[in-house]
Amino acid sequence: MLTRRLLPSPKYPSALLRTFSTSTPYQKTPSLADITPNGAAAFDARQKEFRDSVKTAQRAKEQQDSQLVNTSTPASPSASTSASSSSFTNAAPAQEKNNASIASDIASKLSLGSLSTHSAEQARESTSQHETSKRKGALSSLIYGTKEGQQMDQDIEKSFSQVLARGKYVHSIVFHQVKPDKVDEYTKLVGDWYPRMASLEENHVHLVGSWRTEVGDCDSFVHIWEYQRYHGYHASLHSIASHPEFPAFDTHLKKLITHKETSLMQEFSFWPTTPPRKLGGLFELRSYTLHPGNLLEWETHWRKGLKARREVMEGVGAWFVQVGDLNTVHHLWQFADLEERKARRELSWGVEGWGDTVHKTVPLIQKMRSRVLIPMPWSPVA
Repeated sequence: MLTRRLLPSPKYPSALLRTFSTSTPYQKTPSLADITPNGAAAFDARQKEFRDSVKTAQRAKEQQDSQLVNTSTPASPSASTSASSSSFTNAAPAQEKNNASIASDIASKLSLGSLSTHSAEQARESTSQHETSKRKGALSSLIYGTKEGQQMDQDIEKSFSQVLARGKYVHSIVFHQVKPDKVDEYTKLVGDWYPRMASLEENHVHLVGSWRTEVGDCDSFVHIWEYQRYHGYHASLHSIASHPEFPAFDTHLKKLITHKETSLMQEFSFWPTTPPRKLGGLFELRSYTLHPGNLLEWETHWRKGLKARREVMEGVGAWFVQVGDLNTVHHLWQFADLEERKARRELSWGVEGWGDTVHKTVPLIQKMRSRVLIPMPWSPVA
């Protein structure tokens, strides 16, 4: 996969590739007891290094774009802006256009929960405004004739555009409730099968991460997978189910679990899923069940609220369910330990804009729950 591959290789080789697979050998089932209370400094150092590597890759991409534009711009200094644009469109080689498109796609994907994709947001805002300006007809004039109506329409279209903009990916979240006396056996079975399936190119699937719940519904495991749209989801399932070892794996798995739940999700455009990384610590999965019809309002407020949160907290990703547990939103965060989680959540209240986000989103929620997760040894995001 072409996106999310610009990160330099020295200390985060796994962050280079969107191929969310590892060859980590089996270890004992991880637990909250593995987290030490003095790991915050090391976590912060790894976090800073990871963020710096992302920023370096983004700057490299911007320089590449600049060089591409310079080599494609007509030499005549007297040409107008519109003429230059026309000349570029007509004269630039097809390969250069393709490279620009690829680079733009990488820029919109190369991010993590705590970093924004400002250029992608600007492009979507421009598209929304352009579409609004094209409306014609008596009914359109009646609905959108006033200044207030036009502004409301732009806001609605902007929300739709930004929520649906990352439709290139479909994510599944899978919950396994494991029999207490079968946890180690489950860890061994899944720890061998999942990385292998993710590493096979013909399966066209990436494992974002695997975690064990330590606070919440204990002895349950959470797995997040990434597919290329729904077509890719179907193709991946078919390919994996066709593997000669799948029947044996499936039969064995069914003996170890008491319940399985799967939902299909989409990323929020303002919070792309992080590339693979190893920061250590623990994770918190916060799940919100919204009142029906409030998803776009949630997205609008959280898009602003994340700018405040990312200053003090490390986000992994945010998704809304499209098939399965409807009206559900999942946010995944990463912390050095529980004490750091407490401290950083308290710091959020001192950041401008966060209090307003909470005030406006709490009424949208029917139910919410929190799980503390520990990454499995093979998890690409850990």
